[in-house]
Amino acid sequence: MLNKRLTPSKRAKAAIAAVVAASTSIGGVLYVVRSGEPPIPDDVVLASEYLVKPWEGEELRAYLDVIAKPPVWTICNGDTENVRKGMVETPEGCKKRLQKRLTKDFRPALVKCIEGFGAKPLSWRAMMLSLSYNVGIGAGCKSTAAKLGRLGQYVQSCVAATAFNRAGGKMIVGLAKRREMGDATRIGEGELCVSGLD
Repeated sequence: MLNKRLTPSKRAKAAIAAVVAASTSIGGVLYVVRSGEPPIPDDVVLASEYLVKPWEGEELRAYLDVIAKPPVWTICNGDTENVRKGMVETPEGCKKRLQKRLTKDFRPALVKCIEGFGAKPLSWRAMMLSLSYNVGIGAGCKSTAAKLGRLGQYVQSCVAATAFNRAGGKMIVGLAKRREMGDATRIGEGELCVSGLD
């Protein structure tokens, strides 16, 4: 059953406003430009800083994620690409890995499977990036959330994304919170999604 109780929040609106205030248009795309760093798309910054990092946590030593089927070596903020047993990363290295994966792998895939992705609402794009990073780009692109987003039905899309609350065949409370209204210290994907639509 889909959660229909997603409501905008002050903390999610503040997060969106902070990214919007830091954004600059380059070639018609909004980027956040910080000293000494490459420009990062606004939706990648919003997703990585306010959704992915808080919910994935940060592990500097590679670990075997046994919930995944098959188990997979994972590091940093849930990154599984080119991770080997014994690998160690720094906090700065984790930040770069996450931004690179979202910018080079996940965002282009969403742009390809969702026409006009870059013109969709910022909060919705960030939710889709976080969702796809967590469940995989194939599942993200084929999801009801993506289908509804393609039709411009963003609130319904935010709600549909809450269905991704299972791991290993079981409903996981932490995933339900991530997909919905978050918890005391973390903004939920649905919460952020609807907060940028009103």
